Amino acid sequence: ERRERERKLSKEMAEKATRELEKMQIQEKAEVKYKEWLQKKRAEEAEKKKKEKEKEKEREAELQEKKARSEKIFKEWLQNARNKPRPVLNGYGFPHGKSTGLYFYYTYVAT
Repeated sequence: ERRERERKLSKEMAEKATRELEKMQIQEKAEVKYKEWLQKKRAEEAEKKKKEKEKEKEREAELQEKKARSEKIFKEWLQNARNKPRPVLNGYGFPHGKSTGLYFYYTYVAT
């Protein structure tokens, strides 16, 4: 009876040890998988940030180019505006010196 109990106890201890060993092996595998996943995620994040920076640089370059183009066009317009003849003011608040559309009693000539 005593030997039977000892054998049973040793059998239970062996089973317990194998279960703990399996648990530890499963935990180690899980840690390895987690580390691989984490490394992959970090690589993806780094790639994403790199792409965002490239897009930002492209946007900046486009804005710079657009600004330079608009500045050039404005300078050309300014040069052309200086060379254009000024309209002649013919006076008295009427276009081309004639009253058209607006009639005041001053515009009629009394005869």
